[in-house]
Amino acid sequence: MRSKRECLVSIGVWLLAVMGLLALDISPGLAQQGKAENEQQVHAVITKVPEKDRVRPNPLESDPDAVAAGGKLFEQHCAECHGKKAEGTRRAPTLLGRDVQQATPGALFWVVTNGVVRRGMPVWSKLPEPERWQIVTFLKSWKASQNDKERGR
Repeated sequence: MRSKRECLVSIGVWLLAVMGLLALDISPGLAQQGKAENEQQVHAVITKVPEKDRVRPNPLESDPDAVAAGGKLFEQHCAECHGKKAEGTRRAPTLLGRDVQQATPGALFWVVTNGVVRRGMPVWSKLPEPERWQIVTFLKSWKASQNDKERGR
């Protein structure tokens, strides 16, 4: 006959195994839920950009060197949270979604400059302004690249 302690240990081990299996079964759903919440947060942030900042034009929009420079800056400052290909991680949302890709350069510049401190995105206002515009140019280049692919270029 087993002691009370042995029974409790057996039950504990069994419960841990069941919880582990449940976590494996539930985690994809939680990941999807987290992804949806991140995308909603991106939308919420972009919609709160002041109009005067939203309509601000990108002075480096036609500078081909700005895309490459922005890519390097993205790798240094953004990829750790947003992923190397901006696909998003548990720490930060994707930047490939419609809200980001359809946002104006001025709105993206405002978000990079002011961060989203409540969600853990740092303020990058100490990064020189041209470097922030380079990051924006890099982010917007994905949309241009995608449009070129869709047109067969």
